[in-house]
Amino acid sequence: MVSIQNLSVEFSAKTLFDNINYVINRRDKIALVGKNGAGKSTMLKIIAGIQKPTGGQVAAPQDITIGYLPQQMEINDTLTVLQEVRKAFAHIDDMHTSLDRMNEELASRTDYESTGYQELIERMTALTERIAMEESENRDAEMERTLIGLGFKREDFNRPTSEFSGGWRMRIELAKLLLTHPDVLLLDEPTNHLDIESIQWLEQFLVTKANAVVLVSHDRAFIDNVTNRTIEISLGKIYDYSVNYSKFVELRKERIEQQMRAYQNQQKQIAETEDFIERFRYKATKSVQVQSRIKQLAKIDRIEVDEVDTSHLNLKFPPAPRSGDYPVIAENVGKKYGEHQVFSDATFTIKRGEKIAFVGKNGEGKSTLVKCIMGEIPFDGNLKIGHNVKIGYFAQNQAQLLDGEISVFDTIDRVAVGDIRTKIRDILGAFMFGGEDSDKKVKVLSGGEKTRLAMIRLLLEPVNLLILDEPTNHLDMKTKDILKQAIKDFNGTVIVVSHDREFLDGLVANVYDFGGGKVRECLGGIYELLDKIKIASLGDL
Repeated sequence: MVSIQNLSVEFSAKTLFDNINYVINRRDKIALVGKNGAGKSTMLKIIAGIQKPTGGQVAAPQDITIGYLPQQMEINDTLTVLQEVRKAFAHIDDMHTSLDRMNEELASRTDYESTGYQELIERMTALTERIAMEESENRDAEMERTLIGLGFKREDFNRPTSEFSGGWRMRIELAKLLLTHPDVLLLDEPTNHLDIESIQWLEQFLVTKANAVVLVSHDRAFIDNVTNRTIEISLGKIYDYSVNYSKFVELRKERIEQQMRAYQNQQKQIAETEDFIERFRYKATKSVQVQSRIKQLAKIDRIEVDEVDTSHLNLKFPPAPRSGDYPVIAENVGKKYGEHQVFSDATFTIKRGEKIAFVGKNGEGKSTLVKCIMGEIPFDGNLKIGHNVKIGYFAQNQAQLLDGEISVFDTIDRVAVGDIRTKIRDILGAFMFGGEDSDKKVKVLSGGEKTRLAMIRLLLEPVNLLILDEPTNHLDMKTKDILKQAIKDFNGTVIVVSHDREFLDGLVANVYDFGGGKVRECLGGIYELLDKIKIASLGDL
């Protein structure tokens, strides 16, 4: 359907893609994976036609439609939610215009027996059927289902889009894109602005209703549930697997091991050849063999081993100073803004050493309750912070609070204590600030890099209650794994606000579900709660 042919991309004399070839077929659900900087987002932009490659091309039939959701985009704020989403159906008018042009062409042609004439009739027939199919659906009902699936309420539909945060406006753009039903859907980190329920709804939509999908995501559960094919970008090449992400990880490990064995065998052969050349270079009786070995060496196609994260580090952070038995006790806590009651009667006790999660739709009060615990905003009810509790807080905007004028190394050096100071470069390496990256000034880092740095700094502070609000939003899978293990090993108390199911699974013992103005404790893990939510709200797509 879409063919990527001999694709090459170079940036500043660095090769990003080297003669890449693959095909996107109908109904393919592809996860595009690779380390940060491998070129995943660039690949999506090239397929979408937004960026031109250095060499090669993307070939697709003329009538194929491609929809693209970038990580960030400019958003128009002059219409209501419904008016903005209704733009999704403008393509039907475009199809009518195309059909009218085809009819005019057909009326003017007399080459009735030619291949071109037959192809024109076939294209007209396919387009007519597509228009009939799209117009037969109830557009208003479809818009409503999509918006509610992505977390909007009916009372939001006639609100101006300018009243919504950037994350909610990205949901509006996603709704528009899904409603166009493109032949190929390109999604770059689509779950970054979604809550757990909306992510589950999007999963089901992509599996049951979408055509071909190519997505970039660091949400392991999401890509596992959606995709049936994994394409890895590594060292300018691609590796194509007809399996989902978890199976790909197993197969990739086998591939790396095979590459390493072949690499070691080749290195041994090269060393033996070089040794022979060096020993007999000036011996006349061996000159023919030496020249032969030199030519043999020049012809060897050197094996490269794909990039592997060798920075596995079992981080041991300073032990948390002992707090009282109950770091947080909440009794009938509530919060309202004007007439809007965010939540009420929240009553719970968090024991020392517990790791718990706050989950639920955006806007239901998770971050608000965190601010109450932090003492940042007034609230109703009683909220007691236990004896000797020292709070470490990671907010969603934490990365913006770093000092941009100092280096990555100095940022961590200023908070590290004890033996950990001798391991700062190892820790930075584990969080992908190895080598010269540790000497960069903070102000030149990307948003994701700043998030990682802020997280390291927080985890090195001697606190006994960690509160993490969406800590994984800009982290790739390897970094999330390192962070998850570090939190599991932490001997203090942890509250995590997160929509990342894979991250929460096995990390937290208790889950508090925010919804309908209430805060309910769910006994069991995150997947037990999600099973209940699915039964309650995901019956109808």
